[in-house]
Amino acid sequence: MLILASSSPRRRELLTQAGISFCVESIDIDESHRSGETPIAYTLRLAREKAEAIFVAHPTSTVLGADTIVVCDAEILGKPADAADAARMLRLLSNRSHQVITGVAILSPQGTVTRAETTTVVMREILEKEIETYIATGEPMDKAGAYAIQGGAAKFVVQIEGDYTNIVGLPVALVQKLLQNQPQ
Repeated sequence: MLILASSSPRRRELLTQAGISFCVESIDIDESHRSGETPIAYTLRLAREKAEAIFVAHPTSTVLGADTIVVCDAEILGKPADAADAARMLRLLSNRSHQVITGVAILSPQGTVTRAETTTVVMREILEKEIETYIATGEPMDKAGAYAIQGGAAKFVVQIEGDYTNIVGLPVALVQKLLQNQPQ
């Protein structure tokens, strides 16, 4: 049985839609960015640490850890601290492209595999009134980069290059490939 090391409802929904059987165990880890750590290295480390924390208690299981960030101008945008931070992030993303990076780690008795998926997203200009209205919905507050492409922010996105499910929070095709390549 696959254990998802995440409390993300979006990740649960994506795995369910893909027909992947799993159970959930969430864990809180220190998600601080380390000095000199690249965005990809950061997401891979967090995904691995989440999976390792669960794997310790379930060493005969397969554990999936993941972490998603948004990167714009080399700045890592995690979940906003408050409404002002969400507005700052949305202004930064307005009328330009950015990358969504998800680190994926799968731990099993056969070993550990980690990979990262990067998707480029282009947003149109987001007007101040739209930013205020969107933040008032509360949706941006628990999302990396302060937006949900599958929600109210869909109207801001004009182009994507890469895996859509990665933007939602879990690159399903990559996860499926990694799970299929796990030795039985």
